[in-house]
Amino acid sequence: MSKQELEVIGRGAECCPGMSTAPLDDERAAELAKVFKALGDPVRLRLLSMIASRGEGGETCVCELTPAFDLSQPTISHHLKLLRQAGLIDCERRGTWVYYWVLPAALDRLAVFLKAPTTAEALA
Repeated sequence: MSKQELEVIGRGAECCPGMSTAPLDDERAAELAKVFKALGDPVRLRLLSMIASRGEGGETCVCELTPAFDLSQPTISHHLKLLRQAGLIDCERRGTWVYYWVLPAALDRLAVFLKAPTTAEALA
């Protein structure tokens, strides 16, 4: 039996360093600014929360989202479009309705970026 060490992949830290591990380059800063700008609106933040609360693989119909706001359907669609452009959600049209779901990898990248180092990491 081999005692070879296996490389751990899929943690995201190597491809997406957190802000405490390395300064952002221009491209990454522009990418993150777009995402944070999309999340900087309370309506969009609530929409993302409503969609994400469906759990992994869960979908939400736009018909379920619109009644939660005192806004017109075109305004809700505009907010959803901005969340899609930021790469946080995706959607699919089925007949007259559009179904939305969160893109977990996008949220994972944000979590890695925002994660503060633990005491052990800070001392290393």
